[in-house]
Parts: sequence; structure tokens; C-alpha cells
Amino acid sequence: MLKQSMATNAAVLTLFALVTAGTLAVTQVTTREPIERAIRAASAKALLEIIPLDRHSNDLLVDTYPIPKVFWNQLGLPQGGDINLARGEDGKISAVIVPAVAPDGYSGPIQLLVGVNRDGTIAGVRVTGHSETPGLGDKVELKKSDWILQFDGLSLKNPPAYEWKVQKDGGVFDQFTGATITPRAVVNEVRQVLEFVAQNHQKIFSAPISKRAVEVENPEAEKTDGAQPEMEQN
Repeated sequence: MLKQSMATNAAVLTLFALVTAGTLAVTQVTTREPIERAIRAASAKALLEIIPLDRHSNDLLVDTYPIPKVFWNQLGLPQGGDINLARGEDGKISAVIVPAVAPDGYSGPIQLLVGVNRDGTIAGVRVTGHSETPGLGDKVELKKSDWILQFDGLSLKNPPAYEWKVQKDGGVFDQFTGATITPRAVVNEVRQVLEFVAQNHQKIFSAPISKRAVEVENPEAEKTDGAQPEMEQN
């Protein structure tokens, strides 16, 4: 009887495990597309806040340029990332959006998107993720304050390099009352992005339409190897 009971219990547990696994698999399949759509919508919203529709004619989400691994550390990207390219009606790139992470926020890394125009000026900066203190460090979010807008139109020459600091460090950028570490981290990383783009300007702004963008616009288009020109390293 004991052996029979153990066998029955084992069978029940096995059946339960199979049912649970099946349920999880079905749930994953049925929720994958809605989640992907939500992520795409959130990403598109952030990108369009920096470079609105009237400034480009392509799909920013799919027309991208991979960041070479040698620059991941400079941009704070442990897993790498892609630059989003904004093209005009003539197909030329007018601006780019570069992902970056400021690793030295007060409460942890601060995820950023930095838009840079062809002339090297900033199109816009947005914080897309952080763990900063509510009421203090979270003022880097546009919905909390307009602090992040002070970067618009600036460049490596305006202000000059030695002034790319918060005021407490002798620079021109405002800091928050009682919170200097967070804005310092953002200012430093935005400058890193500008330096990266300046160093690789020709290659970034002459990048071909990405393979994915071609396939989305014309699914029947002949496939290419998607090779991208190499960037220079420091």
C-alpha cells in the first residue's frame, strides 16, 4: 500500500508540474506580443520626445547603428546598444539618439537617451530609468522638473569643456538643493556621449539604412550582410 501511495503521489506531482509548465508556456506566448508592443510604444515615446515626427521620415526604432564594444564602457553600456538614426526626406541622417548609462548616480545607474544633431548640438536628453531619491534625485525626470531641458542646444563648445560640470564643481549646470551627485552623474555622461559622437561623427552620420529598416519597409528586398563601418577608438 505504501509503494502504491507513493507512486500515486508521484504521478499527481508529475501531472501538476506538467499542467503548471503548460500554463506558464501558454501565458508567456499570449502575453509576449502585448508586452513587446508596450515596450515598443514606450521606446517610441521617448525617442519622439527628443526628435519629433516633423524632424524625420524614417522609423527610429528600426533604423539603427550598433555601438562597437570598444565604446560600451565609455557610454556605460555593459550589454551594448544601438544608436537610433533620424533621416530626412533625402535619406540623410539629421540627428541620432544614443543610449547611455551614468553609473555613478546617488542610488545607482541612471539610464539616458541623448539626442545629438548633425552639427553637434544636443537635440534633447531624457532619463529612461533610475533609482534616485523621490523628491530629490528624481528631478532628472522631465515629469518631475524641467532640469533636463537645460541641455537642449548645447555642445562641446557651448559651454567650453572646462564648464561641463555642475555649479558646485565650478561648471555651469544647475544642481538640486540637497542633491548634487545625481545631476553631476548626468552631466558627466551627457558629455561622454557628445565626445563619442564627435569622435565618430563621419561614420555615424553616413551610416547606411539598417538591414532591419530595409526589411520592414520592403519585406521582399534582397538581403544584405548588414555590415557597418568600423569606428575609431581612443
